[in-house]
Amino acid sequence: MKKQALDFTEKTVSTKEIFQGKIISLQVDEVALPTGGTATREIVKHPGAAAVVAVVDGKLLVVEQYRKPLERLQVEIPAGKLDGDEDPAAAAVRELREETGYGCERVTLLHSIATSPGFADEIIHIYVAEGLSAGDAEPDEDEFLNCFALTPEEASRAIAEGRICDAKTLLAVYAWQRYSTTGQWGV
Repeated sequence: MKKQALDFTEKTVSTKEIFQGKIISLQVDEVALPTGGTATREIVKHPGAAAVVAVVDGKLLVVEQYRKPLERLQVEIPAGKLDGDEDPAAAAVRELREETGYGCERVTLLHSIATSPGFADEIIHIYVAEGLSAGDAEPDEDEFLNCFALTPEEASRAIAEGRICDAKTLLAVYAWQRYSTTGQWGV
């Protein structure tokens, strides 16, 4: 027996802006539920971001930086928010140069992920960089990071130790490990 498709769409009744920051904003929406009732949804609005999987001499380029929300250092792939209507591929190339000093001939979209769809609209576009060339890093004035490269074993150890725990970097490491064994990027 085939089930009838249900429409779970929540239609916005009203929106109240709570906070407008440099990177995010917060709003509270009242929504009409499929059952006829209403509910509130707290929503973080974010412009989106781009991240880069860059492999040099068989090693994954990463940056280590302090993440205040977690109160600790984290190892991550280079990434940053989109500026205005910036093309995500251009942002990926820009972030790679700013955070690692590396330029690239081209980037190819690996995957786009919703970071926390239960409360945020942020989408991170993850690209694979090819044709890399070394240069000088130019991080933002309030960005302090250490750039280095990890072998597959070192990346696995960093995951096991919790030094890598963010979704974009986990996806990047697993895609890179797959590429290392199959010769194909993918998730």
